[in-house]
Amino acid sequence: MQNYLLALALLVCALPSVSAQCFQKLPTPGMEQCQDHVDNTWHDMGSTWINSKCMRCTCSDCCAAYSTPTSYPEDCEAVFDQKACKYNVHKKNDPSVSCPVHGAVGK
Repeated sequence: MQNYLLALALLVCALPSVSAQCFQKLPTPGMEQCQDHVDNTWHDMGSTWINSKCMRCTCSDCCAAYSTPTSYPEDCEAVFDQKACKYNVHKKNDPSVSCPVHGAVGK
């Protein structure tokens, strides 16, 4: 029973550090390179890169390389630009008019 309670306590403590925008990877000690699981590219330990899913990665973690708008005027929409790895927020009826963003999550 004590082991169960200890495991439960550790899980509860770990939950605040979990994010849908990030995940951790455990590199093996002594590794000189690691492989990006999305693009299957190899990278030196200590390096940082952005993969084709717009994740900023190191050999130990990956996080979204962009922020997601959460608060902007109702007559606007957020459209993700995959090449630039960012959201553009503009008027629904006129994409040439940018809108203010009042809140965002990530990055």
